[in-house]
Amino acid sequence: MDKVAQPAKVGQVGQGDQVDQFDPVEPVLDSISAGLAEPEAARLRRACDFAVSMYADKRLGTGEPALEHALGLAGSLAALRLDAEARIAGILFAAPQYLEHSEDRLSAEFGSGVAGLVAGIAKLNRLRVVTRALAGQQEGEAHSSQAEVLRKMLLAMVEDIRVVLLRLASRTQTLRYMARASDELRRPYAQETLDIYAPLANRLGIWQLKWELEDYAFRYLEPALYKKIAAMLDEKRVERESFIVAAVAALDAELRATGIGAEVLGRPKHIYSIYNKMRGKGLDFSELYDVRALRVLVDSVKDCYTALGVVHNLWTPIPKEFDDYISRPKSNDYRSLHTAVVGPDGRALEVQIRTHEMHRHAELGVAAHWRYKEAGAGKAARPDPFDEKIALLRQVLAWRDDVAESVDWVEQFKRTSLDDTVYVLTPQGRVIDLPQGSTPVDFAYHLHTDLGHHCRGAKVDSAMVPLNYKLANGQRVEIIAAKTGGPSRDWMNPALGYLQSSRARSKVRQWFNTQALEETVAQGRAIIERELHRVGTTGANLDQLAQQLGFTKSEELFAAAGREEVGTKQLQTVLRGSAPQPRTARGAAPAPDAPDLLLPGKSRADAKDGGILVVGMDKLLTQLAKCCRPAPPDPIAGFVTRGRGVSIHRRNCRDLQRLAALQPERMIEADWGRHGEGVFSVDVVVQAQDRQGLLRDISEVFSREKINVTGVNTQSKQHMAYMSFTVEISDLEQLQRTLAQVREVQGVLTASRR
Repeated sequence: MDKVAQPAKVGQVGQGDQVDQFDPVEPVLDSISAGLAEPEAARLRRACDFAVSMYADKRLGTGEPALEHALGLAGSLAALRLDAEARIAGILFAAPQYLEHSEDRLSAEFGSGVAGLVAGIAKLNRLRVVTRALAGQQEGEAHSSQAEVLRKMLLAMVEDIRVVLLRLASRTQTLRYMARASDELRRPYAQETLDIYAPLANRLGIWQLKWELEDYAFRYLEPALYKKIAAMLDEKRVERESFIVAAVAALDAELRATGIGAEVLGRPKHIYSIYNKMRGKGLDFSELYDVRALRVLVDSVKDCYTALGVVHNLWTPIPKEFDDYISRPKSNDYRSLHTAVVGPDGRALEVQIRTHEMHRHAELGVAAHWRYKEAGAGKAARPDPFDEKIALLRQVLAWRDDVAESVDWVEQFKRTSLDDTVYVLTPQGRVIDLPQGSTPVDFAYHLHTDLGHHCRGAKVDSAMVPLNYKLANGQRVEIIAAKTGGPSRDWMNPALGYLQSSRARSKVRQWFNTQALEETVAQGRAIIERELHRVGTTGANLDQLAQQLGFTKSEELFAAAGREEVGTKQLQTVLRGSAPQPRTARGAAPAPDAPDLLLPGKSRADAKDGGILVVGMDKLLTQLAKCCRPAPPDPIAGFVTRGRGVSIHRRNCRDLQRLAALQPERMIEADWGRHGEGVFSVDVVVQAQDRQGLLRDISEVFSREKINVTGVNTQSKQHMAYMSFTVEISDLEQLQRTLAQVREVQGVLTASRR
């Protein structure tokens, strides 16, 4: 970008006054208006005059002159071939900071489209506090997760994708200026760029800005390493360029002689990508095969393999450096032939061969580099709805070159719903993602269960709002909590709109269930104490009494008494020293001539939702065995316990088989009733190659399938990870679907139910 001189004394726009000494716009006017029709170019010139008057000698927080930044920003937008509205908005990017009633004035002067873009830039600028705070955090899973949420939030906050492109171009211009700044000033900007802006440019396919952002950031964060790699490249730059020219000419001639119409291109490698490959694969610079690289584009798949034969006939292939992603596409459907050969003069050369359609798909479709480099192979194999929308946005950006009027692709974007998530901020600046339509109550429960229980009010952007207020992207939310109390039953009423997320609804339901249990326990305690008083044994050991009745602790006895599962006759019998009788399903003592064991008969109990059909017993108390954790539609059988009803096992459970061998008379037939919305605990075991982020990736699968994890145990031994999870499922179909996705996670070898 041309260096812009400091503006001298300037007259007011529209008054006919002339600049006294130097017009800073003139040297760059042709470049920033390139490709525009004459009326649009004149409109851009008028915006430049307006900017010269508005910015005068003002400087940004980095110290860069505001006008210099505006012109550099517009130059980047012109290089991206954006429309006149976007370039004008770039020129006037700082108007809200320097101009009163800026939106109204810009709308009157340049149209509502420009005013809306400038307002969008100002909206994103309010997130600087958050992005700077992220840049100051330590690297790790939490840092990466927060960066990803923040990148999505940046996209979700704008209605026009051009606002994001303006922000990326603005950051690029800032980094260019930072070459003159001190390390202390530019390091935070560089880290923020690698965390947020370079990945965004990558995802949107803005390669020009991506490469420049990454190289500037790498240069500022690792200056010594940057200079070392740059020196290695510069030492061979002229030689490498002449080598590429000769290789292109040689291959092109061979392909034409074979009758293949092909486009042969040199493929440059920028410094940060070289550093990433050296670091990721543990390679020395001399071991990189793709510092010198060619790309061959042909018309058909047949031509791809013919061209490969030509390449291998022309130059000697390097063993183990060939990948056929056409016959075996990557999990994200990326297709291409990759080979490395010993090129002219004995130097390594990488060659990629693909059709034009494959190239378009790789650059713009779901197989684009950000899908398999940032997410990893495991995630790319499972399309994320958000990723699919990003892919659509990239296609929208490509379509702009094929339409007559730029407004067409802008309107196409506006009709594209980017995300079904709302991104809001905590008072400390942390980004929280919630389902669309979420309220302050959902936000409170997302932060902490107790905060949700005690939520009594909320402030959004410092203004009080009702608790069923629908949150919007970018808002800062503060919860007002009481020290005591709990949720309101009104929150469970869908018509009132207090809760949107299933997580919050589950927490509220759990709180009321706990309260109901506490009331039941209190009622049962009163019943037990009344019977103790009646028998005259008020000093009895309650835990011992519970054990005599088949419970492990007194609270279980109180709950059973409150639910009338333990009758007063049973209590009196035990308290007076008689042997306890087995309890029926309702807890009443059986008749004296009732058998000790429950034997199968011909009748079948009525099944409730979530119940189990047991042959021969009416409303029999059942419990799922923890040794095998049965779940529908597992074949099951029952074993009659002493005092605890029927324990339900899977038919192939080893414990059940052992019990059946010892006491076959206690076996009883059982089958599943209608389980409706019930959940069942099962154990899952995973064996994988240990790596950083493995547990996070597997947990994301459970979260995506809305499976609650109630227990985790992990061990690492000799670079292998052995994991066991206890999860709650609705049926085995859900489990099998989830296990299939877990097996696709990078590094996972096996995943199965215990």
